[in-house]
Amino acid sequence: MTASATTAWIARDAAAVWHPFTQHATWVEDRPTVVERAEGPWLIDVDGRRYLDGVSSLWTTTLGHCHPEVNAAVTAQLAKLDHSTFLGTTHTPGIELAEALIASAPEGDGPELTKVFYAGDGSSAVEAALKIAYQHSHQTGRPRPKFVRLEHAYHGDTLGAVAVGGHELFHATYRPLLLETIGVPSPGDRALGEHRTEIAVDELRAAMRSQGDEVCAIIVEPLMQGAAGMLDHDAAFLRAARELADEHGALLIFDEVATGFGRTGRMWAAEHAGVVPDLLTCGKGITAGYLPLSAVLAAEHVYEAFLARPGDTAPRTFFHGHTYTGNPLCCAAALAGLRVMAEQDVVGRAARLGERLAELLEPLAAHKQVAEIRRLGTMVGVEVRPNSDRTGFEVCQAARERGVWLRPLGDTVILMPPLTLGEAETGLLVTALAEAVDEVCS
Repeated sequence: MTASATTAWIARDAAAVWHPFTQHATWVEDRPTVVERAEGPWLIDVDGRRYLDGVSSLWTTTLGHCHPEVNAAVTAQLAKLDHSTFLGTTHTPGIELAEALIASAPEGDGPELTKVFYAGDGSSAVEAALKIAYQHSHQTGRPRPKFVRLEHAYHGDTLGAVAVGGHELFHATYRPLLLETIGVPSPGDRALGEHRTEIAVDELRAAMRSQGDEVCAIIVEPLMQGAAGMLDHDAAFLRAARELADEHGALLIFDEVATGFGRTGRMWAAEHAGVVPDLLTCGKGITAGYLPLSAVLAAEHVYEAFLARPGDTAPRTFFHGHTYTGNPLCCAAALAGLRVMAEQDVVGRAARLGERLAELLEPLAAHKQVAEIRRLGTMVGVEVRPNSDRTGFEVCQAARERGVWLRPLGDTVILMPPLTLGEAETGLLVTALAEAVDEVCS
């Protein structure tokens, strides 16, 4: 590649590509990174420059890029079976992965999760869970058309997932198209003050008392609302949500697309609270960041409502799915990733990495231009005080000049590195961020 490779590729991109969550009026002048290859925690651009992947390629890469054991598993699967429909047939990696996910499922207050329904990404897993919850209500009594959601929530970008979101920047335009929902305050909302958990629980209780017989499900991002800027909340809220869902005959859905697979220092965020939902959605890290796959883990009592019974006048089948449901290559990557996580205690390593990040970030928390640092495990949000319309973006650009690739959510800079990040790279991650904050915000 020549020194002008990045410029040439950006020009070609601008002429042909429409990127997600991107304002293309400023795309070229923002100097996007053109990634050519990756290894371990590093992204390498078309000019050979190396960047530490500080956000795990949008929160997906758990073991680092191009892990040899995952590479080998996908290659071996490709030589045997590339794809076979999951409608009317099945295959061994899909069965084995379902067994592994069930074996890893959280335990505690709530039902046992015993079935796996595959989807393609986080949004489609949430979409499936919402449809399951509504159809479940229809087949176990009467239709309940409403969902309870949290303010500031983000569950994806398909219309059902948007409906149960609460992030106005992403969702306001589509409100006329959406399902009927009941919004309650987020227990992580700092504007509610130190009693935010109690306020959120009281509002949830009031909503269920007034409209609970119309609610088919409560949906929550357990303990950390990622796209809201890493708003963490107390486990007491999850325990209250479990109790209120049971009291009013609603299902409880945990969206663990971002929080699952070790991100919080536990396999599932639900484990911090000792609470099990009726439906658990997962994605992102499920394939170690390799291939698009997601899933809904369902309780047996939910699954049983979809089994045909003598005398039924209407089918109970869940008429939902897509062409690439349970793709064998995706399942092979997921199985290999889970195997490496178990053999190398990656969840334990993630917990220790989270504590190390907390130690290294402590001086930055005292910076006069840092409003707050929020963290759970390896999920970190560093909220900076704005001094322009794009302060968070400018901090990330300054970090990139120091060899670290980050992406902000507004003025909250996100750190979510691979769970196996080494000590030297962890130091680089925090040092680059601290220097970038100094440069942009001082």
